[in-house]
Amino acid sequence: MTDNLHHKVINRSLTTELKTSYLNYAMSVIISRALPEVRDGLKPVHRRILYAMHQLGLVYNRPFKKCATVVGQVISSYHPHGDMAIYESLVRMAQTFSLRYPLIDGQGNFGSMDGDKAAAYRYTEARMTKIADELLVDINKETVDFNSNFDDTKKEPSVLPSAIPNLLINGSSGIAVGMATNFPPHNLSEVIEATIYYIDQQDCSIADLSAIIKGPDFPTGGIIHGAKGIKDAYHLGRGSFKIRSKLTVEDYKKREAIIISEIPFQVNKAEMIQKTAQLVKNDVIKGIGEIRDESDRKGVRVVIELKREVNPQTVLNLLYKHTALEISFGYNGVALVNKTPKTLNLKEIIVHFVAHRFEVVERKTRFDLKKAENRLHIVDGFINIVLPQIEKIIETIKNSDNAEKAKLNLMENFKLSEKQTQAILDMRLVRLVKLEIDKLIKEQRELENAIKNFKEILRDKNRIYQIIKTDLARIKNDYGDARKTEIVSSDLDILEEEDLIEKSDVVVSLTTSNYIKRLPIDTYKMQNRGGVGIKGFHRSSEKDLVDKLIVASTHDICFFITNKGKAYYLKAFEIPQASRLAKGVHVRTLFNFDKDEKVEGEIVFQEFDDKKSFIIVTKNGTVKRSLIKYFVNAKRRGIQAINLKEDDRVISIIDVESDEQDFMIFSKNGLATRINISDLRILGRSSMGVRGMRLNSGDEIISLLKVKNGENEILAVSELGYGKKMKFDLFSRKNRGGKGQIFFKIDEKSEKVAKVISVEKDSSLFIITSLANVIRISEGTISSLGRSTRGSKLIQLKNEQDRVIDLSVYKENGKKMMK
Repeated sequence: MTDNLHHKVINRSLTTELKTSYLNYAMSVIISRALPEVRDGLKPVHRRILYAMHQLGLVYNRPFKKCATVVGQVISSYHPHGDMAIYESLVRMAQTFSLRYPLIDGQGNFGSMDGDKAAAYRYTEARMTKIADELLVDINKETVDFNSNFDDTKKEPSVLPSAIPNLLINGSSGIAVGMATNFPPHNLSEVIEATIYYIDQQDCSIADLSAIIKGPDFPTGGIIHGAKGIKDAYHLGRGSFKIRSKLTVEDYKKREAIIISEIPFQVNKAEMIQKTAQLVKNDVIKGIGEIRDESDRKGVRVVIELKREVNPQTVLNLLYKHTALEISFGYNGVALVNKTPKTLNLKEIIVHFVAHRFEVVERKTRFDLKKAENRLHIVDGFINIVLPQIEKIIETIKNSDNAEKAKLNLMENFKLSEKQTQAILDMRLVRLVKLEIDKLIKEQRELENAIKNFKEILRDKNRIYQIIKTDLARIKNDYGDARKTEIVSSDLDILEEEDLIEKSDVVVSLTTSNYIKRLPIDTYKMQNRGGVGIKGFHRSSEKDLVDKLIVASTHDICFFITNKGKAYYLKAFEIPQASRLAKGVHVRTLFNFDKDEKVEGEIVFQEFDDKKSFIIVTKNGTVKRSLIKYFVNAKRRGIQAINLKEDDRVISIIDVESDEQDFMIFSKNGLATRINISDLRILGRSSMGVRGMRLNSGDEIISLLKVKNGENEILAVSELGYGKKMKFDLFSRKNRGGKGQIFFKIDEKSEKVAKVISVEKDSSLFIITSLANVIRISEGTISSLGRSTRGSKLIQLKNEQDRVIDLSVYKENGKKMMK
């Protein structure tokens, strides 16, 4: 016994065995499960389901049968796998939202776009649709090869005759081992037109065919964006494009609402709505009041009610980014060609389909020719041999001992073939009447003409192509319909984050401890002059003071200069929003600041301009002019904008509008100088600048302003809350490097000027104190005075330690003013 077993042992490397087994498994999955055949566009399970239904007689004009019958037939005869795998494949072929042209007509619950499962197969019924018959037409005429089933008890087709280009019109998707496929569905009319065009012009280009087939046509409609993605898919066999829901914005109960009528292909509607609701709950998407699904048998209808005064486009941008209202479809044109997976372009798919149809028509013609010749052989025997000698033939049959002897006697005595003899024996005597004889003669002529026609078809391939074209034209006429999916040729712009943010005015505040936050402008309500303001910041310690206040739009660029002369910038919406009493976030979470670095100046602008420049002023009176474009890469990491001496630091920054413009420098001891911008040449990033104003001992620069004549005025506020407006005309132009003119009368030794800004008529003023109080007052309540006065009380300080530290101005019509 042991010796016998020893001779059967095969020495084999484990690596070799694993490799061979895995490759066999991989090829089985690729060929027998996951990838469609290019000729009929079907995977084996779908082909077996349709063939089993064909055998059961479940065609479109016959009664329905339980799906359990079909599943049982497929399992027992062709596909020995799980019943649910077969049933789910059957269900998908019946779903109008899965296939562009469903191949199965289902009766009962076959699932929904909300991801609902179909009822069990014992409850549902099915039969083939009329268009499915076109896949099986002439299958019994030896048009395709048949293989043995899994247990060699039956035969099954290796491919269906398929008179329709099913791979294109219904698409296919699947994941094999190491490869995948994802064909989208297309419009039948367009595909057939392109196929007929190829038959007529076989040297046509892919571009010629794609001019007819505009793009995929999904059963759920939607809008495709991106001609390039479709072009890549058709030319290379791979590509990607965006699909968006079809929707409208309508007035709804005194508000606006987004009405969704079509969703992208294979999107679960219920999950999409649920995710949208969760994003609204988490404040990722703002401005949505209510979401309702009003879909019914007539179609999709999802209503998204917006809150009042919400920009619908802003909400839509957020929905497109965060939900399945917009998806990316990856075209992957892998299919089996002669049992080998290949990536196919559009023309190759059509070429293989036409070649398949050519073979099917040719084989059908040979089958019909053979059948006609066999019948003509019998008819000729009747007419030429039997009828002239009918009495002798009857006599011979009567004198024969049995049927077998009669057959032999007829063949021997009358020189008949076996088929002719058998036909005589099977003939009824009524066929001998004159009318029946006339029918035989007519049939003989028809068979001779048919045989002649079949032979001509087989000799002339153009006749075969004409048959294919005729069949295709009939199918287009019977099943063609209008497109469901709209195609927009222009690609979608990649949405930047700011596209998802609604434009609104905000206030950005910075503290001495380098905490920054953003607040809506309406947080601060207008007060009368002399008010105490409201709490605008949560102080974490007595030393933590609010230092800067910036008014901007959410889409503006906030450009910061630090005390060390480095430039950084962010879009205003990138600065985290916080509540009025919140501390905000540390700037080091936004910028790559050094430990002792802090913001000292800022400007606000909309975009980087090649010609736009700015001016920096330092504490010791140095000024420098540079171009903004030098700092486009600064953003969070920062770029050095000015080199400083050890005892100097940056105080402020302004943007330059024109070389004809003047600017002014102000010191804390109440002195100012006015200089023309043309006196400053543009310097590189690493230079130190030039002297702008000569300072007395103990004095330092506090502000830098652009001169704006007309309705603009200078507004100066002291640390103790006194302030006044002045005309720019009170100051004459001087050369840079001078000591300046008096602009503010200091009444107390402890009082210094806190800040000087430019204000416009009908603007509002924000004053912020070291104890984090903010007051918003109207510019019109502040008096215009001369240079040598102190002004009036603008804000009531809470105690002796409180001081005014910063000002900012906001134009009520939404126009921001630079400091």
